[in-house]
Amino acid sequence: MSSAPAAPPPPPSPDAGSPRVFRARPRRPPPRAPGPPPWAERRPAVSVDLDRGRRRARVEVDGVGAASLPARHRLRVEGTRWQRDWKVSEAAARVLALPRTDARAVDDVLNSWAGRFARRNFPLLIREITISGSLKHAVHVFRWMKNQENYCARNDIYGMMIRLHARHNQVDQARGLFFEMQEWRCKPDADTYNSLIHAHARAGQWRWAINIMEDMQRAAIPPTRTTYNNVINACGAAGNWKKALELCKKMTENGVGPDLVTHNIVLSAFKNGAQYSKAIAYFEIMKSSNVAPDTFTLNIVIHCLVKVGQYGEAIELFNSMREKRTICPPDVVTYTSIMYSYSVCGQAENCKAVFDMMIAEGVKPNIVSYNALLGAYASHGAHKEALETFKLLKQNGLRPDIVSYSSLLNAYGRSAQPEKARDVFNEMRKNACKPNKVSYNALIDAYGSAGMLKEAVSFLHEMERDGIQPDVVSISTLLTACGRCRQLAKIDTILAAAKSRGIELNTVAYNSGIGSYLSLGDYEKALELYTLMRASNVKPDAVTYNILISGSCKLGRYAESLKFFEDMMDLKIHLTKEVYSSVICSYVKQGKLTEAESTFSSMKESGCFPDVLTYTAMIKAYRDDGSWRRAWDLFKEMESNDVQPDAIVCSSLMETLNKGSQPEMVLQLMEFMKQKQIPLNQKAYFEIIASCSMLREWKTASEIIEHLDSSLSSISVGTLNHLLNFLGKCGKTESMMKLFYKMVTSRSTVGLSTYTVLLRNLLVVGKWRKYIEVLHWMEDAGVHPTLYMYQSVLPYIWRDNSMDYVTLMQEKITWSLEARYKSSSSHLLKFLKLSCCKI
Repeated sequence: MSSAPAAPPPPPSPDAGSPRVFRARPRRPPPRAPGPPPWAERRPAVSVDLDRGRRRARVEVDGVGAASLPARHRLRVEGTRWQRDWKVSEAAARVLALPRTDARAVDDVLNSWAGRFARRNFPLLIREITISGSLKHAVHVFRWMKNQENYCARNDIYGMMIRLHARHNQVDQARGLFFEMQEWRCKPDADTYNSLIHAHARAGQWRWAINIMEDMQRAAIPPTRTTYNNVINACGAAGNWKKALELCKKMTENGVGPDLVTHNIVLSAFKNGAQYSKAIAYFEIMKSSNVAPDTFTLNIVIHCLVKVGQYGEAIELFNSMREKRTICPPDVVTYTSIMYSYSVCGQAENCKAVFDMMIAEGVKPNIVSYNALLGAYASHGAHKEALETFKLLKQNGLRPDIVSYSSLLNAYGRSAQPEKARDVFNEMRKNACKPNKVSYNALIDAYGSAGMLKEAVSFLHEMERDGIQPDVVSISTLLTACGRCRQLAKIDTILAAAKSRGIELNTVAYNSGIGSYLSLGDYEKALELYTLMRASNVKPDAVTYNILISGSCKLGRYAESLKFFEDMMDLKIHLTKEVYSSVICSYVKQGKLTEAESTFSSMKESGCFPDVLTYTAMIKAYRDDGSWRRAWDLFKEMESNDVQPDAIVCSSLMETLNKGSQPEMVLQLMEFMKQKQIPLNQKAYFEIIASCSMLREWKTASEIIEHLDSSLSSISVGTLNHLLNFLGKCGKTESMMKLFYKMVTSRSTVGLSTYTVLLRNLLVVGKWRKYIEVLHWMEDAGVHPTLYMYQSVLPYIWRDNSMDYVTLMQEKITWSLEARYKSSSSHLLKFLKLSCCKI
């Protein structure tokens, strides 16, 4: 019988004398931070294909694999070769690789996935599909998921599906999912409500967003700051700034303080509702509450400042952003807003400077930035610069849009190149960019401005054939073109066409039609159109009355022009500088100096500072009155008020000074024009020459001749003849001949009157040989000398005993007499024949 195994010795008693032995306990792992379990985490993964030299980065999610499934499901998976133990990310990738419309293929892929037996994989799969943004695949997967036996409705799954439908602006489907989850006894939480409110906010359905927030409160779920921000954003996107501001106040009353996002949403609501002044005032309140703005905030404020015309403040804010670059760095929206402000002010050079600054500071311009620069160049008709910008846009990988093409088209139209504008229009169509009303109107304006009314009307018909209905801008453009092309009958036709198409004329269209009628001298038609404008309840503006007052004045209807001024005063329309100038011109032409001075004083008292046209009208009034001193004082006042004089006002003042026997002041004014680089016009040349004649200032006249090379062809023949005569009387024959040579070289009109002045002055100084030479020039130029010209030089030739020239002149005299006799005989013969016919 075998003995039993010996028992292990007992542990030593603590009372024993043996030393104590301490056993180390195994360390417990530190508590895991709250978060998703490892199998639910999204972790990056990289695969490298060395053979093809490719590297691909992706995100992997393990999910619950086959090994972690319950035994009954694991046996089903292991028992067949058709089941695949894919990761969740791999299953999602296989689904996304399928066609979007093939629901059966999605079912086949997911039915062969072992992970479908684990309920915990469903939200992970939906998360991966929704992150990709594919709505069709997500809908197919969600439908398949609900047909599984182990499916259980969850808030996070419905929340992800609602957010995905919101991204695709499918609000009705998102709302249907919200009601569906409640049918599945899945109670919505704050995140679900916020997702549904966000869906309606994106679609601009602010009333639905407010109703959902009220349902949220009735469900005893307090709205969060995100909830309020979404609802306020919905109201602001629809332009309902009043409701947005009301919700913001309610938000504060409910103890949910607004943050920077809330303030930005309210500012956007003001901007979308065109309440630019309120946005600026709200920004000041925001600063006083110590809320630090960000770049988005300042971009909105800059946009609003530009809209209200506070360009200086906008630029100051932009410069402060550049100085505090680390806090609020300006982005492409900031630079584009500043470019737009310079474009509106007509400062294309500053607009280009901001564009270059943006590139230099590492901000890449977008299509809107290029369009702002194109618009600045187009407003000035700078077609070369606009074309360079257009090419640069394409070189930088951007595709021109309809605004880009329309701006380039407008640049060619304003530079009087309609054919090139048509080429741009054709290129736009070739590049699959469909023209809109703006591009068609720009093309119509290009041809209308060039006086090609027939082509402009043809483009109106082409516009209709293209399915685009003309608007009031098209009609206004054609009406203006009629005035430029002197086509009175066409104005009635275009007005009838607008009426037949149901286009109601606005103030601009009426102004165009009235202006065209008056420019063609048809006052009755203009008055009839003005009466129709008032009867149609279209309110006239200052431009309307300025056209009527100035047009009536040009037609000599001074009483009617002042009647229109009285109508304007009765309607309490703000008086502009142009209207004041037209009224003053009307008084001046009637010789009513007192009334003109009274109107001029009223203009300055009302804070409407006179411009150069107003000062010109008053100087002409003093010229007609012979008050050169008052005209000179007015010119000095103009200079002190920083109103830059032009050639017209200077020449008018010169005429006034000459009438007042002040030739020295005329030459003084000429020096002033040289200093200010004001070009001399014909009238100025004439007045300066007249002053030189009175002062016998031949040196100044000679200097004028030296500067006449470029502008000689634009000076009238009478002015040049006056200058030739003055030089001849001063004995400056060489200067006189030099001026004559310049006239011939510049192809100025040299007729019998010019040769008469030249010959008379040559004969006075006894230069009869030069006299005969000029006679030959006359004959070569086809200008026949008179008999008196031949006879006048004979005494001088006889005195020098030059018999050859005597014989020549006698032959010329004989030929001239015979020509005169033949001419008179032919006239007599015609007279006799006509008399016989009558008998």
